[in-house]
Amino acid sequence: MTVSLRLCGRWLFGRQARLRWVHLVLGGALLMPYFLVGSVFVGPLLGGEEPMFGSMRAQFISYAAALPLVALSALVFPLARPLSVAAVRTMCGVRDELAEGPARSRAARVRTSAWFTLHLGIGALISGMTLAVPPFAVFLLAVPVFSGLRDSRFGAPGVFEHLWAVLLAPVAGAVFLVLLAACAATAGTLLARWAPQLLAPAPADRLAAAEERAAELAVRNRLARELHDSVGHALSAVTLQASAARRVLDSNPDFVREALSAIEDTTRRTVGELDAVLGLLREGDETGEGPDPAPAPTLEADLDGLLARTRAAGLPVEASVGPGVDLAALPALVSREAYRIVQEGLSNALKHAGSVPVTVRIARTESALEIVAENSLPATPTPTPTPREGGGRGLPGITERARLLGGTATAGAADSRWRLCVHLPLGGPR
Repeated sequence: MTVSLRLCGRWLFGRQARLRWVHLVLGGALLMPYFLVGSVFVGPLLGGEEPMFGSMRAQFISYAAALPLVALSALVFPLARPLSVAAVRTMCGVRDELAEGPARSRAARVRTSAWFTLHLGIGALISGMTLAVPPFAVFLLAVPVFSGLRDSRFGAPGVFEHLWAVLLAPVAGAVFLVLLAACAATAGTLLARWAPQLLAPAPADRLAAAEERAAELAVRNRLARELHDSVGHALSAVTLQASAARRVLDSNPDFVREALSAIEDTTRRTVGELDAVLGLLREGDETGEGPDPAPAPTLEADLDGLLARTRAAGLPVEASVGPGVDLAALPALVSREAYRIVQEGLSNALKHAGSVPVTVRIARTESALEIVAENSLPATPTPTPTPREGGGRGLPGITERARLLGGTATAGAADSRWRLCVHLPLGGPR
């Protein structure tokens, strides 16, 4: 019994019930402008009777005239749904998934209009009761204490002349207050139950959210590929150069100086490429602060430098560009992705094949750019480094780059040689 009374008291007067009550009162306050507009049209139909302060009949007619205006405004103004969702989450305790942003489809706008009308319509009734019932209840509670309140001016003539009426007046006042709280709690509970049905994401909202998420993942994957290819290649080259310099530090100072110079050049260039990649993160930054990122490397401008740095790291590289290939005429996107593919191919050879010669051929077919990187497999397998968490993204990254342009990439060992072959359509992604 005690538990039931406690639960009932919480449902009527608990924190959540009070917040929902305030939510309803706010709905009643929002209805007032519509009520005033409705009264302008209703007044002449009532023979000049004042709807605002006239009879109950006039007030209810003005209230009924205001509700279509509420529904129409929610259909027209896109902000009705996000404002309603914010209020429901904050004050109604709804934990279900609700829509984000303005309604995009007609069905979503209709559901938002229905919710907005229910909120303001029910809120207006609860607000009116909240304004009228407490003063009347206080009057009834005070009747036994103040004899002057028993005068016929404050009640039905002769009602409080009877002792039983005076004694029952406080009980009636308390009952009115409990009934008011029950009405507010019931209305708040109903609105909280209807909110997930009327403010839930529509199929168009879910599709838009999925597309936005896919775009975000595409950007993240792009950044991951750029960082892996640029920074990963540079670190592999620098590691090999430093290792070779350490081994001949005492016997060949000239080689050490060359290795240190190559390390300096590699790291300086990588810092520029890293800034270019981080520039992708600054896209859309309205402040515009900071220097402009360095341009992304391309085959035309940066292939020779890439080959020189790779050779300085101790990897013999023989590169050839077919007679039909004009690097300057390649589409910018194809040129950038092709550079990264060649870079990753050389980086893989550095890490996994050691100092075996590598052949890189860039040729052109009828409609595609073909990149082939080959190297013989070492007689003694290069020790495989300890796998890194999240590593092994080189070849999948090459495949993703080729696929985004509508091309293909294959890699594998055959006849004691490792071969990477990539086709990139020159017409861009299909």
